[in-house]
Amino acid sequence: MKIYEDLNLRDFQFWGGASDTVEQLTEEDLENLENVLTEEYPDGMGKTELNDLFWFEEDTIAVWLGYSSFSELEEEREIPLF
Repeated sequence: MKIYEDLNLRDFQFWGGASDTVEQLTEEDLENLENVLTEEYPDGMGKTELNDLFWFEEDTIAVWLGYSSFSELEEEREIPLF
């Protein structure tokens, strides 16, 4: 049995590598991604599918946010140490 629930992306409890991806994202990023995911997956998606997207498709996430890759997103957001 599949159970889908309405949930804001920022409230989703990611696990594994997906939580590392989400740590690099802002609240604004999550809002933008929620809009993209609503369009890309009009029937919704399961929790594992959502988590796997953020875990294994981080470059796709970055492209949706306007970057060429996730490493570009990370480099741009890197805070100088001095």
